Amino acid sequence: ACLAQGLVQPSAYMSRSSPIDGPGACGISYPFKVTAFMGGSVGLSSRGTLACPIIPTIDAWLNEVVQPAASLYFGTAVAEVKSGSYSCRPRNSRSGAKLSEHAFGNALDVMGFRLADGREVTVVGGWRGAPDEQEFLREVFVGACGYFKTVLGPGSDAFHYNHFHLDLARH
Repeated sequence: ACLAQGLVQPSAYMSRSSPIDGPGACGISYPFKVTAFMGGSVGLSSRGTLACPIIPTIDAWLNEVVQPAASLYFGTAVAEVKSGSYSCRPRNSRSGAKLSEHAFGNALDVMGFRLADGREVTVVGGWRGAPDEQEFLREVFVGACGYFKTVLGPGSDAFHYNHFHLDLARH
């Protein structure tokens, strides 16, 4: 449905990839290799593999929450997201747990942001860091709740002290 609606278009920073099948229930029917969002203006620290439905959601969150917050608190834009994506593993990498949404390309981990002026804001350092970093991170974290079904970060549990986990799991 995501592809049929044209919500994601292949480009220089987003390309279709072969389906990922397994092991087990892991996999993505229509994966994309992603190097940037927002028309290429916000890069990823490393190429991500994501399923079609989460890509426009990430774009909207970056455009409507993250960029305005970066402008407000730092007077500049976010140029790059420090992130992680597809990984065939159980939740929190704990044996016996349900599969993580990362196993379906339906989740993004955000460890931090690099601003256009070169400054970096990390979740682990900024959550209790300088006031502008704290306010920025809390605004983008709380703002993510309007876009994603699951939003975890510092204070959620011991596994998310250093990053935000964003996914579209059906609850």
